[in-house]
Amino acid sequence: MSFKTWTEEHKTLWQFIKFNVLSNISTITRFVCTWVGTAIFINGMQLNGPFKFWLFDYTTAGSNYLGGFITFLIAEVLAQVVNFFVQMFWVFDSDTSFKDAAWKYALLAVLIVVVNLILPSYVTAFCQSTFGWDAGLSGTVASAVNTLAAVVVSFPLLKFWIMPDSKDKKADKAE
Repeated sequence: MSFKTWTEEHKTLWQFIKFNVLSNISTITRFVCTWVGTAIFINGMQLNGPFKFWLFDYTTAGSNYLGGFITFLIAEVLAQVVNFFVQMFWVFDSDTSFKDAAWKYALLAVLIVVVNLILPSYVTAFCQSTFGWDAGLSGTVASAVNTLAAVVVSFPLLKFWIMPDSKDKKADKAE
């Protein structure tokens, strides 16, 4: 059996493998932005005033205050933009209209960004208080936790709601 035949016969599994492997492009984006943001907003600009708005609580030293919030906001937004294009064109090879997929993905991204902005302050504070880790390492762990949470929610929504196979594409494959 050729690799092409295998991928055609196991399409969902192959998409899940590609999803996990190629999602690392957005993960790398998130990590790099976290490291750069930590250097700029936390260590460089010393944006260390407490920040609290709605569900976002960056009021403890372990959360890295306003600098931590800004760092994770920028990292998450850029990671989601990168991820949309990766998923649309490389993972699902979707023929769904860009407009239809974009608004649905935007909803998913908002959900992911909100969760990923709430979670880091708690994960970072936990890592710093429990293990004594510095802001950079704690932020990296928080980014990894965010990534795992996003995978569990994202794949099924992307496959079945945001970027599903079109009826025409399914009909062509059935013939």
